[in-house]
Amino acid sequence: MCQCLVLSYRDFIMADSIMSKAATMEIPINSNGDTGTLTEDDSLEQDLQQVMVSGPNLNETSIVSGGYGGPAGGIIPTSTIKGSSNHNTSNSTEEVTRGVAVEKLDSVKKWGINTYKCTKQMFSERFGRGSRTVDLELEAQIDVLRETKSKYENILRLATALISHFQSMVQTQQALGDTFTDLSQKSPELQDEFGYNAETQKLLCKNGEALLGAINFFVSSINTLVNKTMEDTLMTIKLYENARLEFDAYRSDLEELSLGPRDAATMVRIEMAQHDYQIHRDKYERLRSDVTIKLKFLEENKVKVMHKQLLLFHNAISAYFAGNQQQLEQTLIQFNVKLKPPGSDKPSWLEEQ
Repeated sequence: MCQCLVLSYRDFIMADSIMSKAATMEIPINSNGDTGTLTEDDSLEQDLQQVMVSGPNLNETSIVSGGYGGPAGGIIPTSTIKGSSNHNTSNSTEEVTRGVAVEKLDSVKKWGINTYKCTKQMFSERFGRGSRTVDLELEAQIDVLRETKSKYENILRLATALISHFQSMVQTQQALGDTFTDLSQKSPELQDEFGYNAETQKLLCKNGEALLGAINFFVSSINTLVNKTMEDTLMTIKLYENARLEFDAYRSDLEELSLGPRDAATMVRIEMAQHDYQIHRDKYERLRSDVTIKLKFLEENKVKVMHKQLLLFHNAISAYFAGNQQQLEQTLIQFNVKLKPPGSDKPSWLEEQ
């Protein structure tokens, strides 16, 4: 498609007449070689000024779409195209912004309606006015889980306190053994007595560190069971309970509408309520199934973990207080307990800088 700039017909005729006049005008020359006074200078200058004034404005230049000699209807002002492009871009941006705002408004509206229905259902249940869906077997399992978690948290606190106290005792035994060793070297008359007391304290310290490793392993496993596995199941239970409340709220709403008049407007509302009820029913049943499965696997995992950890705790405590170092070491090997090397808990010299 060819495009060219178009002048108005009047400006084109005026410019053509001026150029013709300038080409045919006689310029007299005097004897000295100077040009004479032009009789038509004033009129020519006026015509040129008129062309400059009435000439086309570059800001309003037109574009012809099509070939040469096309119809006048093909002339499109460039200012109109530029304005149209900006206008289209502005409209597109406004439409996108408006669409996002409408989506947010719909989301807030749905959230408000859902919150109102659930709050109404919650107060109705609390004051004994509304009915609630109850799965007696599942509710009993959930109560047992919460009680079990509370008791296991107590075991975790007590075992952690035992580690703290026993570690202080081991550190005291270590310091006492070092003191006995130093005195055995400085007291020749009591060298033997200080010496075997130092060896005893060092042996107790070594066995104490082995027992601490076993108890730390016990506490770590219980912490994982309580604060990760059980907590994950309880989070699913919380989602299930919220879904149950929503399901009962929309069920009650549908029941209220079904008891009212059956005019055209009410039938539309009943149909919408039936749709919402089905959605929340499916969600409730899906989460109930998830909770049932997680409770089953949690119980199996809990029995397996606690069987191993309780056996470790018993064998390690028994071997330590019986003074059976060999059995204590065998217990650590049996349960794959890795002891930290002495001083591994202390920060390195680079970290202290």
